[in-house]
Amino acid sequence: MTGGAAGSRRLLLALAGAGTARAALVGARVLTERPAGAPWRRSNYAGRPVTLLGGPALALSATATAVLGAPPGTRAAAAVVGTVSGLVGGYDDLAGARPEQARDKGLAGHLRALREGRVSAGAVKVAGIGAAAAVAALLTRDRAQGAGTVVDAVVTTGLVAGGANLLNLLDLRPGRAAKVGAIAAAAALGGPSGSLVSGPLGASLAVLPDDLGERIMLGDCGANALGSLLGLRLAAMPHRGARATALAVITGLTLASEKVSFTKVIEATPGLRELDRLGRLPS
Repeated sequence: MTGGAAGSRRLLLALAGAGTARAALVGARVLTERPAGAPWRRSNYAGRPVTLLGGPALALSATATAVLGAPPGTRAAAAVVGTVSGLVGGYDDLAGARPEQARDKGLAGHLRALREGRVSAGAVKVAGIGAAAAVAALLTRDRAQGAGTVVDAVVTTGLVAGGANLLNLLDLRPGRAAKVGAIAAAAALGGPSGSLVSGPLGASLAVLPDDLGERIMLGDCGANALGSLLGLRLAAMPHRGARATALAVITGLTLASEKVSFTKVIEATPGLRELDRLGRLPS
């Protein structure tokens, strides 16, 4: 495929992602006003009413268009990680809101629940995303045998699962996760696998106005699905060293989040602070 044809295809995929996301948001708005939408209603950090149905809208549009754009050997993996991450993320959005789950947040909270003989909604989500990431590693593995193949499978699993979790950790302020997702997708458009994230890029940009306007939240469903697809794109990078470096960065940020508030770091960092606030309503 020539460069011009590849560029046109990616543009069409981005438009498809945006159009699908906007259509899904229309359905979300209709459902929000009905009794079936009640479990998805929340108050955000500023106390404003929002709906988590923006998450399924993003997960559906990003996954469908990622499958359309993915290289042949990656389509099944994209379908698996986007679908499963969205589903278990949606489960955590709903079940994790129950009063008995209030303390089961973060890695420490999930481990504490297990010690108490309970399985938190978050632990179910982690297991589901981890399993989907492992399946993706098998579906995209090199047919050659050897230690290198095993290492590649481990790295792919970590990138998909880690990407899903990291983007979810950023979904603490309106538009933050969608902005990061869109920037990451735009940066990854190059190369043979770039079309995998063309649709998710369009979908992320399409939900951003409603996210910034505090009408929706992405929640675990949207952030996990988008993050897992971005992780799958990282796993398609041709050089093992680049993939290992990406995994080290994601792992380091994830571990740091247990001790450091990303919001405090962003607010204290010029440039990041302004980008984070761009388009947001006054708090």
